[in-house]
Amino acid sequence: MNMQYIVRQPLALLLPAFVLLLALPGCGGLGKMEKAIEELNLKMNPEPLTLRGSEVELNLSGTFPEKYFAKKAIIEATPVLVWEGGEAAFETQGFQGEDAAGNYTMVPFKSAKSFDYTAKVAYQEGMEDGARLELRISGTMGSKSMDFAPVVLGDGVITTQNWIMSDDRFVIGADAFQRVVSYTEEAEIHYAYNRSNVRSAELRDDDIAAMKEFFAFAADHDSVMLKGTQVSAYASPEGEITLNEDLAMERSESANAAVAKLLKRAKIDVEDGFFGNNPKGEDWAGFQDLMRASEIEDKDLILRVLSMYSDKNRREEEIKNIAKTYKEIEKEILPALRRSMITVNYDIEGYTDEELMAIAMEAPADLTVEEVLYAATLFDSNDDKLKVYQAASSTHTDDWRGPNNEGVVLMAMGKLNQAADRFMAADERGDSPVINNNLGAVARMKGNLTDAKRYLTGASGAGDAVKYNKAILAIQEGNYSQAVSNFSGENTVNAALAKLLNGDANGAKTILNNSEDDSAVAHYVMAVANARLGNAAAAKEHRDMAVQKDASLSAKASADLEFRDLD
Repeated sequence: MNMQYIVRQPLALLLPAFVLLLALPGCGGLGKMEKAIEELNLKMNPEPLTLRGSEVELNLSGTFPEKYFAKKAIIEATPVLVWEGGEAAFETQGFQGEDAAGNYTMVPFKSAKSFDYTAKVAYQEGMEDGARLELRISGTMGSKSMDFAPVVLGDGVITTQNWIMSDDRFVIGADAFQRVVSYTEEAEIHYAYNRSNVRSAELRDDDIAAMKEFFAFAADHDSVMLKGTQVSAYASPEGEITLNEDLAMERSESANAAVAKLLKRAKIDVEDGFFGNNPKGEDWAGFQDLMRASEIEDKDLILRVLSMYSDKNRREEEIKNIAKTYKEIEKEILPALRRSMITVNYDIEGYTDEELMAIAMEAPADLTVEEVLYAATLFDSNDDKLKVYQAASSTHTDDWRGPNNEGVVLMAMGKLNQAADRFMAADERGDSPVINNNLGAVARMKGNLTDAKRYLTGASGAGDAVKYNKAILAIQEGNYSQAVSNFSGENTVNAALAKLLNGDANGAKTILNNSEDDSAVAHYVMAVANARLGNAAAAKEHRDMAVQKDASLSAKASADLEFRDLD
């Protein structure tokens, strides 16, 4: 027997098997990688996943150990949230060995390589509590491919953000009602040169006649309260200074005497101190104004020349001389300055609250817009408030406050869609930060966060309600620090929720303790705060109280991953 043949024969028989092993490194390499998947030390953060804004974010980290990743292998890894009836895949991440052809992240064979992965998916209701996060990996080596067994990374999605309360704040269009309103009645009396007596012709002028009629009206109406007179009296500036000062005082007194006679005829008694004298002396300023308004050709030159005289007596002499040349000054300007300006101050007291309420129900059209808007605030019943605001809307069709305030009352009655229609009607009548606040709150409550943000941005100046509503919106957008800032000084469930979501469970407890809110939701949020702080007994106590107050919370409380560590 040929020994060479004997030796070579086994080699020939073994060669096909060796070649086969070389031809199948892919399948064997991927299988080894699958079996060693735990060596990657995959860690997810947060765990469980948490809803923030409208999305669920996953941060996944791990390390490919030495000699783990086959040189020609390519894998695609996809985290997937799975729940009964649905699933949602995060973005796929690819890796490849150092000899593989592709554009994925290269993983060396002989050395370890760490990785960090971050991705988001839109939140869906099925993800809450009962979902699971699994990692699905598919691999290829050459022409071979295989799917790894799914790796379960964690359970469910915490949705504590969803405990947000729709306690958005709405703002009424404030009325400018004043029960007592101040007015003035004015008249003017002119005098002859160097005289202070009131000529009978002056008492027949229209303004004096109007004052006489007003006094008759005041005498018949108790709501009119005369407060006093203020008479500013003047002399023309061409006379001697001392004489002009005395003349102004005399004219002030004569004007008040004329008013006193009108009051006496109207049978109106006034108290001491009713008549006020305010003599002004010569009216140089008035002279300049009338000159500038005149058509005298040399008026600018005349005024410049007269202004050069610092000595008032000299200036008065010059005015006399100029008046002899320019007859318009003598006949029109100087006579107009010899006068008393009479101002009678009075108040009108409006309807009592009881009268306003009665008129608002029976004849709202008889009220001013300010009266009817104020009247609505006097009613306790939302039905009555709504009726009066509706009257304001229909009677005062150019005022946005009527429909806006209807909307506020409708919100208090729980009628969101009807309120939204009235806020839109208000917006058609006028542009106001108040309307923008209310439209923004409605948009948020309807789930339209984009419109809510736009409206609330334009609501600056509508008061503290805007800040509160922006804080609610900030929670829904996942901007918890901004929510905490905007809720500053508030002791509501939402303010506590913002603290809790922003990582301050103790702050949330403080707010809830100060709120004195005994609602089911308040107890539930308090339970979560205690659970996060490791206070198991307090967490159980408040969770049980929440369920006692609202039995519908039982299923949620049992499945909520916030309580996963409670016994």
